[in-house]
Amino acid sequence: MLRAYELMIILEGDADDAALDRILSQVGSLVTASAGEVKSTDKWGKRRFAYEINKKWEGVYVVLEIVTSASNLHDVERMLRLDDVVVRHKLIRLPDHEAARRGLLAGSPA
Repeated sequence: MLRAYELMIILEGDADDAALDRILSQVGSLVTASAGEVKSTDKWGKRRFAYEINKKWEGVYVVLEIVTSASNLHDVERMLRLDDVVVRHKLIRLPDHEAARRGLLAGSPA
């Protein structure tokens, strides 16, 4: 059964575009490897943290909307935990009504 997820990734503030593209490419390939799909990628850009994290005050924020069966999400989270450029990440499953409102799940009641 396909479910909708939202993944927020925060990279170090001094990370370059190549590092961001590499992370997004890896996440995309892991998701599509088990018949999932990255529906949207929203690059928020550099933002200031509310408090210091790892001796840094800024990070680059990216939010992805993913539709998958969830069998591959452990691999995605493991890859993000091990990457030195990633400061934090958060993966949540969207409630069915919210996924339908956003148009992520085909055939969902509106």
